[in-house]
Amino acid sequence: MTSLRLYLRAIRIKQWTKNLLLFVPLFLAHGFNNPEKMRLASYAFLAFSLCASGIYILNDLHDLEMDKNHPLKKHRPFASGQLPVSVGYLTFPFMLLASLWISEFYLPPHFVRYLALYAIFAVLYSLYLKRLLVIDVLILAGLYTLRLVAGGIATGVSLSPWLQAFSLFFFTSLAFMKRYSELKVTQQNAAIPFQGRGYTPADRELLASFGPTCGYLSVVVFTLYLNSKEVIALYQNPTVLLLIGPCLLYWISRIWFLAHRGSIEDDPIAFALKDPISYAVGMAVIVIMLVAVGLPS
Repeated sequence: MTSLRLYLRAIRIKQWTKNLLLFVPLFLAHGFNNPEKMRLASYAFLAFSLCASGIYILNDLHDLEMDKNHPLKKHRPFASGQLPVSVGYLTFPFMLLASLWISEFYLPPHFVRYLALYAIFAVLYSLYLKRLLVIDVLILAGLYTLRLVAGGIATGVSLSPWLQAFSLFFFTSLAFMKRYSELKVTQQNAAIPFQGRGYTPADRELLASFGPTCGYLSVVVFTLYLNSKEVIALYQNPTVLLLIGPCLLYWISRIWFLAHRGSIEDDPIAFALKDPISYAVGMAVIVIMLVAVGLPS
C-alpha cells in the first residue's frame, strides 16, 4: 500500500484534475447526455493524464540533484530515495507510449497531433523553456488552452475563438501568479534556494501588475462573447450569463490578494482545488449557466 501511495505521488495523480479541461468544450455545447461523446472525452482525459504523468516523472529525474537540496522538494519520491530512479526511467516512456496508443486507437485521427504537440512543448518547458522570461508564462497558458482545443477535437465539438482567447488570458494570469508566488515564498523563507528562473525579486511588482490585468482581460473577452451567435443558439436566457462576470472578477481579485499575502505557495490551481470559496464560486457559475440554458437550477 505504501509503494502504491508513493507511486501515485510520483505520477502526480492529483494533477490529473487539470485535464478535466478536456470536458469543457462538451460541457459548453451541452453534450453531456451523449454517451459516445462522453466516452471520447474520457479517453482524451486518460491520454492527456498519462502523458502529463510521464512528463512529470521526466522532470523529476532531470531536476533530481536540485530537488535533493530543496527543503520541500527533497521529500518527493525520487529525490528522497523512496522510489528507485530506475522505476522512473521505466515508467515515463511507458506512460508516454500508453497515451499515444490510446490516442491512436480510440480517438479521432487528428487528436494524436494535439497530444504530441502538448508532449513536445511540455517536455521543452520542463527541460529548458521554464527558465525563459515571459516565454515560460505564455507556454503554460498555451498548454492549458491546448487541452481545451484537444477536448474539442476529441468530441467533434467546434471550439469558439472566444473561448480560446478567454482561456489564454485567464491562464496567463494564473501563470504569472505562479511565478509571483514562487518569488514571494522564496523571500519569506531563507531556507528555500532562489529559483526564480527568468525572474528576480525586483520583478514582483511587474508580475503583480501583469497578472491581474490578464485576468481582467479574460473577463472582458467573456463579456464580449455573450453577444456572439453561439451564445444565442445555446442559451434561452443569455443575458443571465452576465452574472458570471462578477463571479470571475471576485475570484480573480481574491486569489491575487491571497497571493500578495503569501497564502499561495506555488500553483494557484492546486490552491483552488483545496479552497472552499473557489468551489462556491464554481457552483454559482454552474447554477447561472443552468438558469441561462433554461434548465431548472
